[in-house]
Amino acid sequence: MKLKGTQILLEVLKEENVDIIFGYPGGTVLDIYDQLYKSDLKHILVRHEQGAVHAADGYARATGKVGVCLVTSGPGATNTVTGIATANMDSIPLVVFTGQVPTGLIGNDAFQECDITGITRPCTKHNFLVRNIEELASTIKEAFHIARSGRPGPVLVDLPKDVMATQTDYDPANVKFRNYEVAYKPAPKKMAKVFDMLQAAKKPLIMTGGGVILGKASEELTHLSRKYQIPVTGTLMGLGSFPGSDGLWLGMLGMHGTYYANMAVSHCDFLLAVGVRFDDRVTGTIETFAANAKIVHIDIDPSSINKNVTVDLPIIGDTKATLKDLLRFLEEHHYAQDTVSRKTWLDEIDEWREKVPLTYCQNGEVIKPQYVIETLHKLTCGDALITTEVGQNQMWAAQFFQFDRPNSFISSGGLGTMGFGLPAAIGVKCAFPDKHVVDIAGDGSIQMNIQELATAAQYNIAVKIVLLNNGYLGMVRQWQELFYEKRYSHTDMTYAPDFVKLAEAFGIIGLRATKPSEVEAVLKQGLSVNKPVLMDFRVSREECVYPMVRPGESISQMTLGSREIIN
Repeated sequence: MKLKGTQILLEVLKEENVDIIFGYPGGTVLDIYDQLYKSDLKHILVRHEQGAVHAADGYARATGKVGVCLVTSGPGATNTVTGIATANMDSIPLVVFTGQVPTGLIGNDAFQECDITGITRPCTKHNFLVRNIEELASTIKEAFHIARSGRPGPVLVDLPKDVMATQTDYDPANVKFRNYEVAYKPAPKKMAKVFDMLQAAKKPLIMTGGGVILGKASEELTHLSRKYQIPVTGTLMGLGSFPGSDGLWLGMLGMHGTYYANMAVSHCDFLLAVGVRFDDRVTGTIETFAANAKIVHIDIDPSSINKNVTVDLPIIGDTKATLKDLLRFLEEHHYAQDTVSRKTWLDEIDEWREKVPLTYCQNGEVIKPQYVIETLHKLTCGDALITTEVGQNQMWAAQFFQFDRPNSFISSGGLGTMGFGLPAAIGVKCAFPDKHVVDIAGDGSIQMNIQELATAAQYNIAVKIVLLNNGYLGMVRQWQELFYEKRYSHTDMTYAPDFVKLAEAFGIIGLRATKPSEVEAVLKQGLSVNKPVLMDFRVSREECVYPMVRPGESISQMTLGSREIIN
């Protein structure tokens, strides 16, 4: 049958089981939006194209499916770049559709024309400019396949207006596209080497990253740790891949990691790193990172191996399949840990945990941000999907909210994108309307995309915003305190809106707490209603995130609130 390009687009989206699109219309995509008007495909109108990408990103992180957004050409397309780069750094599967001027005008500086494929080439997994109707269906199919296969990532598809208006014969059975999937092959020789390394180890440690969550390998990793009593630490993106309430969990490692996690990494003699990039915020000084350990690195992307940290045994493969193979090999060859040395190692970690616990002091009449997050965890019993903005709010959420399940911590890790949390929360809540979805935010970061409160209000997307309002660009101010002798250059944000009134102006509920005794009541009230709510917590202005590893130092050297350096 003959279909227009707009019809083919929606048909392929249905075939790909897309149930929601986040978008913003404009001239070059008017035909597509007219087709959407006749369709039953759900569309969420955001208030900024960056918000559309972040919402699709949040949806993808929470569900494991491909997120989809649609914007117009020119400035509509360029407004997506930060969101695309965010997804690319964290390996999130997205397909971003951008409108484009008619093919005959490309290169003529037409109204709202830009070379979006050229602009996004460095920050997409792949991108396409569809030049004729015959290749439209196969290109869209290929885009989805690329986005979710191997190491996932964002794919952009640029759609010229004339291509979308043209008709062609369409039969889904005849749509062909290139398959990039690489079959995973077990590596028994490498499993034997892991076996030997584990057998020799007295102080083994597992380091888990975002690749465990993306690879749906949390169950295997948890089984490996519990069966052989190997403690686990995680990167920011690995939070939730191992239960945070388990005694073998050491918390996050790195610049703002726990003392005991960083000490465990620094003293272990075997490190199994699964689905990690060895980011600089995790490793500290490369030369001192896990200096005493044999390192095994499992990752699906060969380019991540030996890029930052030189490892002893690289294993390129899907995290789930590889961990299954490893578990099978260890069981078949009757691996049994040395219970005496393992107990000694776990006791040593417990001593570090007891010596420097992850703690804070809530006293007086000033709200500590950590207290707000702990209270939120208590009231939700940890059964909430948490998004964050970027900065101190993000680190406190990572430290003080225990994540027991994968896909429950949604945050911009690699790019560190301020303004991510609110639109991402909207995407998460669209996927899980019956779950508590909470954006833990800072007053600086949330203003980057605060217009998306209108989106939440329009569709009654009942996200909750827990605003840790300290009147500063908090993390930048912290660095200015520690490294610039408290010269707070342009980080004071006290000139800001009344967030409660602003929430009400957008048509959502606004609440406020100014002292510790009000925190629990405000959270209970905000969580109890099936409406979007902004809760403004006026927290300690100069509270810092500790522990902290100074830039260029070993992660075994941590600064605490007392400014003491602990070795």
